[in-house]
Amino acid sequence: METNQFYPEVYDINNLFLAYKKARKGKSKKLYVVEFEKDLIKNLVMLSEELKSRSYFPLPLKTFILRDPKTRKISKSDFRDRVVHHALVRVIEPIFDKSFIYDSCANRIGKGSLFALKRFESFKRRVTNNLTSEGFCLKADIKHYFKEVNHNTLVNLIKKDISDERVIILIKRILKNSSSIKKTSEKGMPLGNLTSQFFANIYLNELDYFVKHKLRAKHYIRYVDDFIILHKSEKQLTKWKVEINEFLKEKLKIELHPKKSRIISLSRGIDFIGFRNLYYHRLLRKRNIRKMKNVIERYKREEISKEKALEIFQGWRAYAKWANSFKLRKRFMKKFDSNAILF
Repeated sequence: METNQFYPEVYDINNLFLAYKKARKGKSKKLYVVEFEKDLIKNLVMLSEELKSRSYFPLPLKTFILRDPKTRKISKSDFRDRVVHHALVRVIEPIFDKSFIYDSCANRIGKGSLFALKRFESFKRRVTNNLTSEGFCLKADIKHYFKEVNHNTLVNLIKKDISDERVIILIKRILKNSSSIKKTSEKGMPLGNLTSQFFANIYLNELDYFVKHKLRAKHYIRYVDDFIILHKSEKQLTKWKVEINEFLKEKLKIELHPKKSRIISLSRGIDFIGFRNLYYHRLLRKRNIRKMKNVIERYKREEISKEKALEIFQGWRAYAKWANSFKLRKRFMKKFDSNAILF
């Protein structure tokens, strides 16, 4: 299909139905999903008609503060808008995904946290000659990334592959939707939107190409706005850090976080994708352990049911298994007085 004909795919009723199924995944018991499903066909047809006539506008975001442990402002879209986000991404993601580098790991089919961890292990062994010599890591974080994404820059990047002006208008409306007072702001995306995660990959794909093709860094991994480069030379990483920051400021109007972007010896261990990655083993972050301890304490105080606590534990256990945590998982399991979960 020609690039000027993508929009009908977005509002196609079959696409919207598949988008609805994705949006409800893991949330089928939520009241807002139940309400939407009471008149499912009517709601999907209405969305389709609004999108087709271009009278669709997203509802105001609902914002709340999340502390886990750092404070983050999370903005949630109304469920009907989340359906639209999924419908849009379902259509345009394949166009962009084929241009993303292999080691862009977040929010991509077949990639994710485990993929990133495995790539880190592989790169670590390469730069240290199979752990026999010293290696270094530039661990970088972009300062206030989701607050600072420039809308015009993002839209211009999208226009390189999407010329359908109707799609561009829909994207602009999604970007403009905000719960903040500054309705005229030309930057920022809300944490929590599927589109924000997807747009992050489009925006930072420019960084990926700069690092891989201009700097020719071989051992680079990006997960949303966190990225690492491994190298045997600390001096080389120091030089690249300066060049990367200059590129980000000039081309993308963002910059590295001065305190969270640093060069670390691999022997000290690298915090990446929620784990402390050491030379010969991997540990869970302390805050991750504390979160599970809090769940167990709430269960003991009868603030949550055993069923709910075990459900949370199941998810935590699947994540914790990626680290050297057998004894810890076994100790936590005993708190439930149950042998229901295998290790």
